[in-house]
Amino acid sequence: MATLLELTQQVDPGTVADEGKLGRDVQLMTPQQLYELWERQHWASQTVDLTRDPDDWATLTDAEREESLWTLSSFFVGEERVATQFSGLVMAYEDEQEEAFLTTQQVDEARHMQFFDRWYREVPGYGDESISGRLELARRDVSDAFLELFDGVLVDAGKRLIDDPQDVDAKIDYVVTYHLLIEGVLALTGQHFMTDYFEKRGILPGFVEGFTKISRDEHRHVAYGTWFLQQKARDERHAKRIQDRLAELLPITAGVLVPPGKQLGDDYTFMGYTNQEQAEWSFAALTRRLKVIGVGLPVPV
Repeated sequence: MATLLELTQQVDPGTVADEGKLGRDVQLMTPQQLYELWERQHWASQTVDLTRDPDDWATLTDAEREESLWTLSSFFVGEERVATQFSGLVMAYEDEQEEAFLTTQQVDEARHMQFFDRWYREVPGYGDESISGRLELARRDVSDAFLELFDGVLVDAGKRLIDDPQDVDAKIDYVVTYHLLIEGVLALTGQHFMTDYFEKRGILPGFVEGFTKISRDEHRHVAYGTWFLQQKARDERHAKRIQDRLAELLPITAGVLVPPGKQLGDDYTFMGYTNQEQAEWSFAALTRRLKVIGVGLPVPV
């Protein structure tokens, strides 16, 4: 069994290198411990130094800027969607420790949106007067699969929790949708490859710093989702619901990662990596989390 120190260092079981440590008996960090970790890892979106980023941005080719903005628009719009659609989950807390952690996550989502808005304003120069105006510009880049997942599935899941915060099935659906798939598959995959790409080139240091801190926050969020689903998966009915939700949403989730002009199943590269490399990275992390939760990947019918 992994020690508390090891879990504190890793936070997200999807990042544990030694899969021999993983299983349903792993003692995950509790919401109270994750709350305390949030206090220690606090940061401010407005103090990240973006001084060098505009000059570095100008050195990128048009194709590189287009590729970057396509991905970052999904992050910018996605953070806004979650910040406004998270209240239902906060209302569904089961004790005060979980309530405390969930409120920190909603603050995190607003902070992430603020960082992306600032970066869009100061680096590529989205000059509209308001955050909503810059979001509208960014929305032009997102895919149909993104809209289906964020404006459809996520919003509906949040409304069900607002209507009935005691609906455990609705809470499971929300956590699978957001923590396991949107953050655990989409966000962390994009962050991993984009950060690696710009770090290796030694450019956009402000973006890399902010994106790294956002990624650290999201590993903490995913750790909460893994903990919650592990608790619920001890009931076979809940375990089946987790699998059913995954089976329903994995195809849509995979579609969000497909760049413009491509279709699911096509070969392509993103930030210097093939779609196969991206898929293998995200699949491995998801599989590790599911092993700790105690459910397997859904089997295609």
